[in-house]
Amino acid sequence: MIPLIAPSILAADFANLQKEVEMLNASQADYIHVDIMDGVFVPNISFGIPVTEAIQKHAEKPLDVHLMIVNPDHYLEAFRNAGAEIISVHYEACTHLHRTIQAIHKLGAKAGVAINPHTSVELLGEIIDHIDLVCIMSVNPGFGGQKFIQNTYSKVSRLKELILQKHSSAKIEIDGGVNLENAPKLISAGADVLVAGSFVFNSSDPGATIAALKSF
Repeated sequence: MIPLIAPSILAADFANLQKEVEMLNASQADYIHVDIMDGVFVPNISFGIPVTEAIQKHAEKPLDVHLMIVNPDHYLEAFRNAGAEIISVHYEACTHLHRTIQAIHKLGAKAGVAINPHTSVELLGEIIDHIDLVCIMSVNPGFGGQKFIQNTYSKVSRLKELILQKHSSAKIEIDGGVNLENAPKLISAGADVLVAGSFVFNSSDPGATIAALKSF
């Protein structure tokens, strides 16, 4: 299976944001992954709605918006209006997850649920057939360039079993530390979407790196 690739714009050169987005437009990337961090849910602050709007202004690929924030329900409509086509919220941040998923769908976006490294995929059993995507964090969220957590492979396999068992159409997305070494193993385990930030944007030829990730 050819994976979908979602380069994380968080690792881009923000002084040349339009140029970076245009590079992704011309590449084999399938989505543009947009990491929103509030400094509360995760120990870092990235950017918010105005920058998301600026990315959307030039983007020709769907925006895959990952809300690493507390109280995500308060911002769903704003990010949808800013151009998000996929909105992922964290399991750990949502008290009423089913209601949040319903709200995302009502806005006309695809709904994703992200889970931190310590969160078991089995906890998604009651919601898996209502969502479009599960984002498995393969690093601790908050900073780019972290080392990939090896337990992710078995986590992907268990999630794939759950998806098949529940007859869900949810895609499995991996976010954090993805590279050419672990990508084929992740795909073999059942991953559908690979998020890559530093590995893409710090390479000498980001377009070729994206193409290489799609070649498995």
